[in-house]
Amino acid sequence: MKRYILILLLISLSSLILSACTSENGKWQAPGITLTVDAAGKPREVSTGIQLIVILTVLSLAPTIIIMATSFTRIVVVLALLKNALGAPTVPPAQVITGLALLLTFFIMAPVYNKMNEQAIKPYMSGDIQEEEAFNRAMKPLRDFMFTQTREKDIALFLDINKQPKPKTIEDIPTIVLLPAFVISELRIAFTMGFVIYVPFLVIDIVVSSLLLAMGMMMLPPTVVSLPFKLLLFVMVDGWYLITRSLALSFYR
Repeated sequence: MKRYILILLLISLSSLILSACTSENGKWQAPGITLTVDAAGKPREVSTGIQLIVILTVLSLAPTIIIMATSFTRIVVVLALLKNALGAPTVPPAQVITGLALLLTFFIMAPVYNKMNEQAIKPYMSGDIQEEEAFNRAMKPLRDFMFTQTREKDIALFLDINKQPKPKTIEDIPTIVLLPAFVISELRIAFTMGFVIYVPFLVIDIVVSSLLLAMGMMMLPPTVVSLPFKLLLFVMVDGWYLITRSLALSFYR
């Protein structure tokens, strides 16, 4: 009962504040603050406002596009699995892993970005093409990249879910179908690479656990003893070089 009384008091207080801050012409005014919504005088002003909203929306979605439509997904998953395989979940820090994944993403996607810049951005900035054509030209290099990394099986899955007819060419495959197919293909490859990375470190854990059990040192956690050997093995084989090389080359198959 007290809760309902408190809610009613808050509503009444809010109404009093709003009525006190509203002037005769209908504008909301507060000390030092005036909020008005004026009608646009010309249709071009409305179009410019809509363009601004679209640009802000694209900028807000840019991180998601970078994560889901580029090589970032595969790289960050493989690096995270490597960190867990080493047995040091907090080393390297998550910021370092994410930063390295972003740098490798920019490096791997550089040819795609260059094509988008030459074919779409520069002609659009010079006024040679319109927005729709610029968007289509910009999407083509990105779609070509995603097609090279996506399995036909995954594309067929989402075409079937979306109940779309079988496309005759890859240009007939909509981007809304290509994007989720690309993501699950990237996750599959990332988990495959993670399994290969896990195997040697798992062998070290098994050997250390067997030795500790044979010596009767059951109270000593095997991960504490195996961690230095894992780090030694990783450094001796130049692990960061091999991981980076494998990730980069996996996109050029």
